[in-house]
Amino acid sequence: MTYPTPWLLFLFTVLTNAIFAQPNWQSLIQKDLNNWEQVGGKASYSLKDKVITGKAVPNSPNSFLVTKETYSDFILEFEIFVNTPLNSGVQIRSNVNPAYRNGVMHGYQVEIDPTARAWSGGIYDEQRRGWLYPISRNASAASALKSGEWNMVRIQAIGSSINTWINGVQCARLTDNLTASGKIGLQVHSIDDSSGLDGAQVKWKNIRILTSHIKDHQWISNPQVPEISFLINELSDWEKRNGSRLLWDGKTSMGWRGAKLKTFPAKGWQIADGELSVLKTDGGEATGPGDIMTTDNFSDFELSLEFRITRGANSGIKYFVDPMLNQGAGSAIGCEFQILDDALHPDAKMGVSGNRTIGSLYDLIAAKNLSVPGRSKQFKGVGQWNHVRILSKGGRVEHWLNNEKVVEYDRFSQTFSALVAYSKYAKWENFGRLPAGSILLQDHGDEVSYRSIKIRELN
Repeated sequence: MTYPTPWLLFLFTVLTNAIFAQPNWQSLIQKDLNNWEQVGGKASYSLKDKVITGKAVPNSPNSFLVTKETYSDFILEFEIFVNTPLNSGVQIRSNVNPAYRNGVMHGYQVEIDPTARAWSGGIYDEQRRGWLYPISRNASAASALKSGEWNMVRIQAIGSSINTWINGVQCARLTDNLTASGKIGLQVHSIDDSSGLDGAQVKWKNIRILTSHIKDHQWISNPQVPEISFLINELSDWEKRNGSRLLWDGKTSMGWRGAKLKTFPAKGWQIADGELSVLKTDGGEATGPGDIMTTDNFSDFELSLEFRITRGANSGIKYFVDPMLNQGAGSAIGCEFQILDDALHPDAKMGVSGNRTIGSLYDLIAAKNLSVPGRSKQFKGVGQWNHVRILSKGGRVEHWLNNEKVVEYDRFSQTFSALVAYSKYAKWENFGRLPAGSILLQDHGDEVSYRSIKIRELN
């Protein structure tokens, strides 16, 4: 018997592995549209020369051409063509459930945004939580989509990680575990008679999906693209690698104490179901259980958390707090990210030019949308979870509300000094200029809940 040489065995192994490693892509464009079904609005969809064309019609809800098959983990690639400002997108892990909002299509949408905002490749949660990954957090991707040209889009949905690319430029890096599987849908956005977009088209071709051996063919994320995570009271792998830690563990009061106590308040703050809540009392400032603050101090940092307010509520997130500045009545002193029901709480109409509204640097700088000038602040509403990000680095401070920047300032500047001099903080020496301070959650007598409190020190 003749045995193959080691070299031939090696060559056979290499060739075999190469054959089995080839991706098994499935085309989602066939000879007709029988593998798709339309839901939602009345936009028209047609197939010609292996190109699917969606055409907008006025006064119709969002329209979706949806796969009949459901997908969980996958890599999806397609080419898309737009030459008008017609908004579009591709739904992934999306579903239609008659028990949910009368059967609307809901789930993750990879945005196609040919408007001046240029948020293509961002991730929107259709008919649920709104924007999850706006391109305001990754402005380098704003020019990735080319109007009037075919654009290559790649989407990787693996476990709780969703990453997007347009023309090779990474746009979004999202971690979220709300929905693990669902349909893929081609969106034509609703328009009205005044839009001038009646008959505007969006086109897709070369739509293909890979559902096996996915990790062998995934692209590596650009390390310069920040991750946004919606894991509840849990750090993602990216956050761990980049130095984040939970500032609240989701279960105990460890790391926190009363601002005017040596321990955590015995009552008035509730820890339950992964939420840290200050309970309603009389609506006064620190007249109930009092503020709570971290036992550690922070200087340069990135703080993120989610909050949920009740109707008419007032609270705040303070930083660079020195609890010794005010041992009398009222709240502890520090720079404050205002949390407020602007529509119902009277504080929204006090102060100067809106500097006590939600997202503002309280009593100093009014919050407005700096990511998209002319767009309103993106508060998701009473009873909904809203995302806060506070960034402090070398004196520069930013407030972000739902991942859109609303305040920026230099706490060592003459402008800041002038603002403080004409505010309620004028009497507090060195206000906002401490080298480091605690982070505080305010008791203002209204029920407000917090979760997923994370910090990354930048020292």
